[in-house]
Amino acid sequence: MTSYPETLTSNNESVNALIGETTSINHVEVIENVIDSLEQDDSAMVSHTPEGGYLWKFKYGSVEVFVQLNGTTDEDTITVWSAVLNLPAKNEPKLMRYLLELNCSSTFEARFGIIENRVVVISTRTLAELSPGEVSRLITVVATIADNNDEALQTEFGAT
Repeated sequence: MTSYPETLTSNNESVNALIGETTSINHVEVIENVIDSLEQDDSAMVSHTPEGGYLWKFKYGSVEVFVQLNGTTDEDTITVWSAVLNLPAKNEPKLMRYLLELNCSSTFEARFGIIENRVVVISTRTLAELSPGEVSRLITVVATIADNNDEALQTEFGAT
């Protein structure tokens, strides 16, 4: 049997190059497709930063959801967040305990946090090995958790 290692190596390199080309995803396109499927009332807006980043905003149920992409390399990140309650709030110790319990039991890849005196649902992930399905899940999880919790949090803990 004749062996052709150079041909095999050359073919493997070609196959690997082809796989690399077909598996790299356009994160901007994926994010926009997900937002198109979730947004309501043609509410989606996007802005571009001079550094090459993107910021989208759209309405989902009773909340506004923000998606920030700070670049397109593997080291860059996607961050999704939505504000659910303004601070200060009534009975903040009880609120903080409740949010920690939710973080532990029902927020999946997201979490509750505080940004600029607002309780938010937030998730951040690097782009390395991030699939279109994971992008969709990240955005959907944040939007759904925020929409499912904002009105109850405002009713129980919102300032009067």
